[in-house]
Amino acid sequence: MMRKIQTAVPVMVFFLAAASLLHSPAQAAVHHYDFVLKEKNFTRLCSTKSMLVVNESFPGPVIRVQKGDTVFINVHNQGDYGFTIHWHGVKQPRNSWSDGPEYVTQCPIQPGTNFTYEVIFSKEEGTLWWHAHSDWSRSSIHGAIVIYPVNGTNYPFPTPDDEQIFVLGSWYNINVNAVVDEDIVTGADTPRSISYVINGEPGDFSNCSKESTFRWVVDYGKTYMVRLVNAAMNAELYLAIAGHDVTVVGMDGNYVKPFVTGYIMISPGQTMDVLLTANQTLGHYYIVAHQYDTARADVTDYDQTNASAILMYSGNYTVVDAPAYPSQLPGYEDLPAADVFLSSLRSLANEEHPIDVPMNITKRMYVTVSMNQILCPNASCEGINGNRLASSMNNISFNNPDIDILQAYYNNITGIYTPDFPDWPPAMFNFTEDDPPFNVTVPVQATKVMMLDYNEEVEITFQGTETLNASENHPMHVHGYSFYVIGSGVGDFDNETDPESYNLVDPVELTTVGVPKLGWVTIRFRASNPGVWLWHCHLDRHLSWGMDTVMIVKDGGTPETSLRSPPPGMPKCKVPYQNWLRSFDEDSDAEFARVFRQR
Repeated sequence: MMRKIQTAVPVMVFFLAAASLLHSPAQAAVHHYDFVLKEKNFTRLCSTKSMLVVNESFPGPVIRVQKGDTVFINVHNQGDYGFTIHWHGVKQPRNSWSDGPEYVTQCPIQPGTNFTYEVIFSKEEGTLWWHAHSDWSRSSIHGAIVIYPVNGTNYPFPTPDDEQIFVLGSWYNINVNAVVDEDIVTGADTPRSISYVINGEPGDFSNCSKESTFRWVVDYGKTYMVRLVNAAMNAELYLAIAGHDVTVVGMDGNYVKPFVTGYIMISPGQTMDVLLTANQTLGHYYIVAHQYDTARADVTDYDQTNASAILMYSGNYTVVDAPAYPSQLPGYEDLPAADVFLSSLRSLANEEHPIDVPMNITKRMYVTVSMNQILCPNASCEGINGNRLASSMNNISFNNPDIDILQAYYNNITGIYTPDFPDWPPAMFNFTEDDPPFNVTVPVQATKVMMLDYNEEVEITFQGTETLNASENHPMHVHGYSFYVIGSGVGDFDNETDPESYNLVDPVELTTVGVPKLGWVTIRFRASNPGVWLWHCHLDRHLSWGMDTVMIVKDGGTPETSLRSPPPGMPKCKVPYQNWLRSFDEDSDAEFARVFRQR
């Protein structure tokens, strides 16, 4: 099959072609893409910077497939540093080798080399996305994945007339990887974005941006599938379209019971499918996205820009001076609005789209997600209390090893990780009270992984904590799986009374779920995908600080239930990973230079 770079093919051609095949016999296809990564200059907010991007575009090219297809993506690194790419939300059955997270399932693709990912689609349907999974490179390396229904099936709603993708992202006016590397070495907080963007553009409310604001032309009376991706680095986002409600129909590659809303709240890593009917007075209407912030009220240094695009009706009419603004858009710190939106999410749970909630739980875990500090001699670092900022799960701040964990597991290499990630926190206390014990603010730094037997039925309760007075929502994402969100609440989880509120009838199925500020969320899944899979917070500053772990699912005893063999050409671990959070034995210019010798 011919290799192709899909950026030049009109969206409507793909959409109409897919729609025309919905009644055709089912047949999985194989697609081939080339991703060429190199530096390119982009001008935003009155200044120009160079970024590493795919196929010279920001955001990157859209991958379009049908359910059950396979895609081979040959990634060519023509940049100056190594990176990996993750296919977010794609389960990759038995194929951890192409999942992508750096030093978990592979080593970086080094400059001047290439690697071909085999991306295997199975049950996913709707919108997902891809992004870099090394350093903070995903700020510029990301794009959408559209998965149409398999031939011979239909959407669980009337087929839309057309579709539009909105990728929500973050903009920095700095070399973000270099700044983050330095911040983590010194222990300082990581940088804030200076703007959010919609399809790569800040919009009308930012300096030097009005001419390039993204504009979407719609026809009166038509219904559109709007596909949303939150590719922002560290922010949950509210989005609303002036004068228009939307109907939410899908999330994270799964369908949901449709519900009508005037706004959406989407966490970083999540994707969402909504229907919009163009039924308003002909004119121009703002599409606005801004941060939903759940940190302390006195923390106000977050990005408060309003990213905007414009919905424009086709036809002849008089255009007013400014588009209408979405009055229904919640405020930055409107927690109740987020709760109302999230409480509406339910799986379809019908004959065509059944659910399979595990009911015979064999593994229960209670996992705290916390902010922490690494102690520095004489309070000599630039983070909280003169220490280094860190984060953890069950008080384990994860250390990436020098070679990837998948290679170590497959080849039985010892000394790389230990199989003893704890099922419970090391200390039980009131997790959501102010001023918890000092010892729980200092994590253990280790490479501890979860070990699961094939087909184990797993229940995990994630518990938010108030360590360091730094509680906020944590969007937790798992690779290789989706899960059912069966319950959530505020305060400390009560294992006697809270399970009485579990929804086992139609819980929403996601790949990324927000752990509520000062609260908990419980999920269930069946460990039926053998391999090595990453769990992590999708706020990248928390991932950088250690809020992640690895889940190894053992083989099931047959070739069909076992991890596949590695493909040829896996990138070599030529550049050892630096453990940024370790305590340096020396604090000198020479040590600093040694750490950055590969940058």
